[in-house]
Amino acid sequence: MNFLTIGHRGVMGTEPENTLRSFVAAQQAGLDVIELDLHLSKDGALVVMHDTDVDRTTDGTGPIAEKTLTELRALDAGRGERVPVFEEVLDAVRSPLQAEIKDIAAARALAEVMIRRDLVSRVEVSSFHDEAIAEIGRLVPGVRTALIGSRFGPDIVERAVEAGAETVCLNIRRLTLEVVEAARKADLKIIGWVVNTQDQLRLVRALGLDGATTDYPEIKRTGRFTA
Repeated sequence: MNFLTIGHRGVMGTEPENTLRSFVAAQQAGLDVIELDLHLSKDGALVVMHDTDVDRTTDGTGPIAEKTLTELRALDAGRGERVPVFEEVLDAVRSPLQAEIKDIAAARALAEVMIRRDLVSRVEVSSFHDEAIAEIGRLVPGVRTALIGSRFGPDIVERAVEAGAETVCLNIRRLTLEVVEAARKADLKIIGWVVNTQDQLRLVRALGLDGATTDYPEIKRTGRFTA
């Protein structure tokens, strides 16, 4: 079984997160999948950013939903990088992507791009929100989906199954053997996040997880040798 290494917002430990620079660096480092986050701008553009506002990751302030794409483009997202739109990422890298959506509106916008560009085999869609997972599954036949859990119990498995997800992406600080066993019984894949140290890597390998989301490309180089 292949152990997947997923670049968290690219390689956010070494480059500005959710920027083309970060995604290209993740691909060059050989990470198997690149994870990114999607929000809708005021004028409906599918922009790549984690937070609901721009304050933490750019030199601007205020909610993404209250800014047009032109206004977002004027911001510095780190080291002179600009806030990308999703389709720019598709063109900048060849790697498989895991796209995290925050709500049903983003699910619908992403579904349009996925169908138009035939992305079912390349893009897995993840979310903390069951209804967003269910909606993208309804709109895009055959799409692979993952339910994310930060604070969760064994019910995360039932929720994932009900939403039609194939994978659960789970905070390793909350992960228990009980949840791992329940996920396996339900035939779910399990990705652990965020895995940035050798001790964390040893934990997810010992639990038999299918992969790890990491901020650092070094995890790719060491992951295959860690039992």
